[in-house]
Amino acid sequence: MKVTLLLFSLCFFLSAIGQTRQVCFTYDDLPVVAYGTTDSAFQQGLTDRLVSTLVKNRIPAIGFVNERKMYNMGQVDPVQLALLRTWTNHGLDLGNHTFSHPDYNKVTYREFTKDVLKGETLTRKLLQEKGSPLKYFRHPFLHVGETKAKADSLETFLRDHLYTVAPVTIDNEDYLFALAYHRANAKKDTVLMKKIGTDFLSYLEAKVKYYERQSVALFGREIPQILLLHASLLNSVYAGALAAMFRRNGYSFVSLDTALEDAAHQTPVTVYGKWGISWIDKWALSKGKKGEFFKGEPETPDYIKKLTE
Repeated sequence: MKVTLLLFSLCFFLSAIGQTRQVCFTYDDLPVVAYGTTDSAFQQGLTDRLVSTLVKNRIPAIGFVNERKMYNMGQVDPVQLALLRTWTNHGLDLGNHTFSHPDYNKVTYREFTKDVLKGETLTRKLLQEKGSPLKYFRHPFLHVGETKAKADSLETFLRDHLYTVAPVTIDNEDYLFALAYHRANAKKDTVLMKKIGTDFLSYLEAKVKYYERQSVALFGREIPQILLLHASLLNSVYAGALAAMFRRNGYSFVSLDTALEDAAHQTPVTVYGKWGISWIDKWALSKGKKGEFFKGEPETPDYIKKLTE
């Protein structure tokens, strides 16, 4: 009996060692974050590079769409439509990120939900072409409602319209690095571009390790992580290096469906405020964690902040 128990324990231990960490890559503000660059060749090239790298690395990513970007002078822009089809034609999923990216903390429930419905028209059609449903919704600014009543109202609305909320566990300021990188690219400052890219990878790796520790502190184990990124030039250039960084840290790439199967993602949020923060932070606050628990989060370098002022 003791031998059997010992063997069982050994097998369980070895199995646990063999388990890989999991991460889901999610991208906001599709079709593209171009920081004012309207050149269609630039936008398509950026999208092609990003999507092809995701496919090459077998990353089942999902992109969240702001459909306002799909229109030009009141008409559907074929260039923007082609950008989204690049995602769906390669088997990648899309979700609703509202039509115009309103801040739920600054608009009424009626205004916000109207914008949610307006933002699903083209995305739903593109997914239907591939036989897929429109399933996921991501809150702009990660603002879910600053009061319980407002949050509950939106949650009920989304559930009634068959949406699943797409949370974020690895929150970060990739958009600041991306803007700095875009401006350096416009000046053809390749030395600065390389520095920004290298520092971005180091920053994001530090963020990953921070949220790993937070996960263990909160749940006693690591949970499948959901990474927030944006469809920018920086992320298109460094997608491969980012994938390599996650592999080096023992991660496998999973879909949002798979990540959300973990019970930790059903943890209730019971505190509310104007913040737009990681769900790990929301869960921690809901469990009564205080300031000391949140210490040690990596910060964006000062030079990046100055470059984006």
